[in-house]
Amino acid sequence: MRVHKLTFAALAVAATLSLSACNDGDDSAGDSPSPESTASSSSGGSGSGGSDQEGGKDSGGKDSAGQSSGGQGAATGGGSDTGAKVGKCRTDELDITATDSTVDGDTEGTVAVTFKNGSGKDCALTGFAGVDLKTSEGDLSATRSGQSSPMTLKDGDEVSFGVTYPVNDSGGSGVSVSAIVVTPPGETKSFSMEWPGAATLPVTEGGGTPVKVGPMGSAGQGGAN
Repeated sequence: MRVHKLTFAALAVAATLSLSACNDGDDSAGDSPSPESTASSSSGGSGSGGSDQEGGKDSGGKDSAGQSSGGQGAATGGGSDTGAKVGKCRTDELDITATDSTVDGDTEGTVAVTFKNGSGKDCALTGFAGVDLKTSEGDLSATRSGQSSPMTLKDGDEVSFGVTYPVNDSGGSGVSVSAIVVTPPGETKSFSMEWPGAATLPVTEGGGTPVKVGPMGSAGQGGAN
């Protein structure tokens, strides 16, 4: 009996050692990654990080939508340039002339005043020109007639507007006119020329002015765009 007990004890110890050795081998194998998995993990981590960094370099300021801030800046600058306002037409940069354009049979006389842009750049005309006549009875200011619209007068182009007045068919001497004084829209400097229309205007009773100034493009072909 003693011999059998020793044999069983030895077998039990051997079995325990065998199981322990097997378990140790499994744990070791589970803790240590395979060469393939190590390489794959290392490559994937480096690639992901590199992708983020490279994306940052390549984007060079891209926002969350992927739009380039540099491109947006260039577009804004271009829009600013194209949206630049055209300056108003200056008196000193306009060639201003006045001609009689009355047609036989008209009930009113008409003088066409022409602005020719000689500034070397486009300019803007907004509103009516100011018109005053120098008469034997003093200065006579024209009143506005019609509807005006803003316009751009290109360099070298011209535009004309009409100054209308009643014809003196009363048989009397009337009011003599010597000059016309024109002030471009928005300007304070005037330009004076010899009056090319009828020599006299009829005397107006009850005050007021019989002379009217039309909007840009209301006489002749002009250069309105």
